Amino acid sequence: MKSLGRWMGHAAGAALVATVATVAGAAIAPEAAEAQVAYGSYVGVGAGIGVTNDAATGQGSGVQGVIAGRYRLLQYPVSLRAQAFLFGGEFAFVPTVSYDVPLSWNTDVYVGAGASFVGGGNNPSIVGDKTSFVLQPGIDYLFPNSNLVAFGNAIFAFDAYRQGGNMAISVQGGVGIQF
Repeated sequence: MKSLGRWMGHAAGAALVATVATVAGAAIAPEAAEAQVAYGSYVGVGAGIGVTNDAATGQGSGVQGVIAGRYRLLQYPVSLRAQAFLFGGEFAFVPTVSYDVPLSWNTDVYVGAGASFVGGGNNPSIVGDKTSFVLQPGIDYLFPNSNLVAFGNAIFAFDAYRQGGNMAISVQGGVGIQF
């Protein structure tokens, strides 16, 4: 159990480093953030996997379906994102605001911050069983000559379990249609 706690501490540190690196990179090279990468918004479906459990009950890991959406603010390198987790645990909704950094004309990485809101039942979702602050690093890839987008991200939900009080970490991925 101590190694799991140590691993979660490292994961939180990695999320913080990723956030700082993204913001520092944007401050050093703001011209990169002006590119219209992965232009547009999308709605998609996929799956999420819970990496952690509630420390007190051992519940919370598993697989859930994901409905994901992104609304790109075209004037700024900022997007409004949301993910709904369905099936395999309690319903959860995670809205975030992200800062998008282009890697190429069809790929961008991002770091988002927001909150997770859960259904409140007895079976935790993969992002926990109580409202919590989240960090969300991720990547979007627009397939050439199509409207298909592949997305992948992780959610670090801090103090996400009512009984255990530990962090919930989940990894999501899927395919969306750009509009």
